[in-house]
Amino acid sequence: MPIVDLPIYQRNIIITRSREGIKDIKKIFTSKGANIFEFPAISIGDPDDLNPLDEALNQINDFHWIIFSSSNGIKFVDKRLRYFNSSLKECSKTTKIAVVGEKTAITLDDFGIKADFIPPEFVAESLIDNFPISGYGLRVFVPRVQTGGRDLISDQFRKAGSRVFEVAAYETRCPDSIPADTIDLISNKKVDAIIFSSGKTVLNSAFLLEKALGKEWVKYFDQTKFLTIGPQTTKICKKIFGRVDGQAQKYTFEGLLDVAINIFS
Repeated sequence: MPIVDLPIYQRNIIITRSREGIKDIKKIFTSKGANIFEFPAISIGDPDDLNPLDEALNQINDFHWIIFSSSNGIKFVDKRLRYFNSSLKECSKTTKIAVVGEKTAITLDDFGIKADFIPPEFVAESLIDNFPISGYGLRVFVPRVQTGGRDLISDQFRKAGSRVFEVAAYETRCPDSIPADTIDLISNKKVDAIIFSSGKTVLNSAFLLEKALGKEWVKYFDQTKFLTIGPQTTKICKKIFGRVDGQAQKYTFEGLLDVAINIFS
C-alpha cells in the first residue's frame, strides 16, 4: 500500500518517553507517514544513593536469578558493574537472567546476553505465573526504578520463599519543560494522538501540561486519541486524563503502531 494511503499518514502524533527512548519508536511511526512530535516526559539517571546497588553488585555472583523489568535496569546495572571492572555479560555466566518484555530482552541481547527466561506475555504477572522453577530458597536480585515502579515481582517471590534483594538501579525524573513545537501543536488543538509508554510518562506529562497551559489543559485534547502500551499505563491514563481510546494488544512499540493504525482506519 502506498504510504499516502496508510491510516496514520500525515497524522500528528506525540510520543511521551525519555529523549533517548523516543528515537526508538519515532522511526516506526515515521516509516508509516506519521508526523511525530517529541514530548520527553522522563529523564533517566542514577538513583539518589548508589550504595545499596553497589552492595548488591558486590555479591552478584551469589544470586540465583536477576530479574529485569526494564531496559534501563539492564543499562544501569551494566554501567555500574563496569565501574568495578566487571560487566553484566560476565556475571551472566554464573547467574541466570529473566526479563519482562520484548524490548528488555532485545536490550539484553544487545549486551551479548541471551535471557534464560522470557514470559509469554510482556507483563510482570506473566513472569510470576510462568516462572520455570519454584521460588522457594532462591536468592533473587531485582534491580528497579527508585520510585514509581511496581512491587509485584518482589512481593510474589518473597511469598514463594525467595530471598529478594530489590534495589534502585536508576531513577526517572520529570524534565523542566515541553519542546516549543509540541506545545504549539497542542495549543492549536492539532494533536491526532498522544502515546504513553508508562504510567510515569502519564503523570509527568500531566504535570508539565498544567505548568505550560494552566489548570484547563485537558480541554486542548478534546479531539485527541489517547493510546497506551499496556494495562498499568491504561489504568493511570484513565485516572489522569479521564479516558483511553486504545491500548496495544501486544505491549511493544509495534503494538502501539498497530493500535494507532486501527484507530484511524
